Amino acid sequence: MKRLHVNVNGRAYTLEIDPGTPLVEVIRNEIGLTGTKVNCRLGECGTCTVLLDGRSVHSCLTLAMHADHREVVTIEGLAEGDRLHPIQRAFVDYHGLQCGFCTPGMILSAKALLDETPRPTREEIQRGLTGNLCRCTGYEQIIEAVEAAARELAPARERD
Repeated sequence: MKRLHVNVNGRAYTLEIDPGTPLVEVIRNEIGLTGTKVNCRLGECGTCTVLLDGRSVHSCLTLAMHADHREVVTIEGLAEGDRLHPIQRAFVDYHGLQCGFCTPGMILSAKALLDETPRPTREEIQRGLTGNLCRCTGYEQIIEAVEAAARELAPARERD
């Protein structure tokens, strides 16, 4: 067993874990945040996507010890109380979700993209969402949601 010190959604955790444990299992089973989904365990579907120091990673392929003394953001960490993050709101407004299984990974991948590229082209959005599979929407509504979120977020970032 190894001691893991990790900050998840702004809260510090110290946990004793097996060093071979994937980050997704720590997030779901030890911390109790179930918005991060488990599906393929191969890094191909994106349902387990989280932000690690601001970069999107597949938490099924990332060992939890790799997050030692680092910042993790899950889908639960985006909203501020009852107020959805603009990306989350755009997914609702533009019908970028149906069954919702892929939605947390899509939203976190979009957040990482928009943090790095505030005014992405449609092609950049498509590349930014690579590694996230959706079986319901056909992606058009998801791309429109990211475009809408970019329009809302970019002016605020440019003022900062």
